Amino acid sequence: MAKKVLVLGATGAMGQYLVPRLADMGFEVDAVSLDDVTVERPNLKYIKANAKDKPTFLQFLSKHYDGIVDFMIYNTNDLSYYLPAALDHTDHYIYLSSYRAYDNKQVPVTETAPLLCDTADDLVLRHSDDYSIYKGRGEHVIRALGKSNWTIIRPAITYSKMRYQLVTLEAPNTVGRAFAGKATVLPVEAYDVQGTMSWAGDVAQMIAGLLFNERALCEAFSVCTAEHHPWHKVAEYYKDICKLETVWVDKEDYLKIISPDKYARWARWQLDYDRLFDRVMDNSKVLEVTGMKQENLMKLYDGLKYEIGRCPRDFQFPVNTAMDAYLESRG
Repeated sequence: MAKKVLVLGATGAMGQYLVPRLADMGFEVDAVSLDDVTVERPNLKYIKANAKDKPTFLQFLSKHYDGIVDFMIYNTNDLSYYLPAALDHTDHYIYLSSYRAYDNKQVPVTETAPLLCDTADDLVLRHSDDYSIYKGRGEHVIRALGKSNWTIIRPAITYSKMRYQLVTLEAPNTVGRAFAGKATVLPVEAYDVQGTMSWAGDVAQMIAGLLFNERALCEAFSVCTAEHHPWHKVAEYYKDICKLETVWVDKEDYLKIISPDKYARWARWQLDYDRLFDRVMDNSKVLEVTGMKQENLMKLYDGLKYEIGRCPRDFQFPVNTAMDAYLESRG
């Protein structure tokens, strides 16, 4: 009998590649998201539901799937409820953490590198509920439960259809502005900093290779490429692929555009405690356990060209009026 797999948050950057791959591997897959998806495959069912609704979540768990891949976002308040429940109701639970959980204490970054929630020099960050912090706390909760049916995955920046990142910018301010014939603003402090961006198809293959893999149990993995580039090189790729012009400015000007409320620190923390870290990743652990090879992974330029080519030219991205106004003021 085929194993049953539940994928929560199934239509995001990684899920859109992982779900069909799992179905191709012969698993019975239930893919849950808030999106309407129609597919005709006997072993794949998309279910529109809010998996953060506790009765709905528990209803799914009651089916006792053999494996659960969980792409949901759980802040600190959520961790003590959802994680124990999931671990109690499956044979293999894959928890989505993030490479953003890593502190800047090791280059290249391996899975043994310290986590920001434990060692961040900024005590306000460490005691906050920032994404980088609650991801690390989730890892601690899983380990503290004393179970042996879990795997932690830490993706780097993962690009896919409609997910086109550049420093901290996402699709509306990268491809969206390029298609509109507008420039975008980037922080000059990131110009020479090394960034890592992985193609979602490769990350999905890594996750699929970890699922039901005994060598993955009770382990954490950086699921990403080892390819890295300074951010100015990534910006050059966008310029070549979709004609995106970039204007490099002081990070304080950049942050005022992205998040003008100085007390809303998420934008500053994402920049200072991730994108301004040299994110040179060692992915040898996941490659060894899954049998994959770095030379077979998608090159960044090729992957961006492919995914940007899948973006509808007439898609209506939100307009960043603050960025427009800033660029106009510069003349």
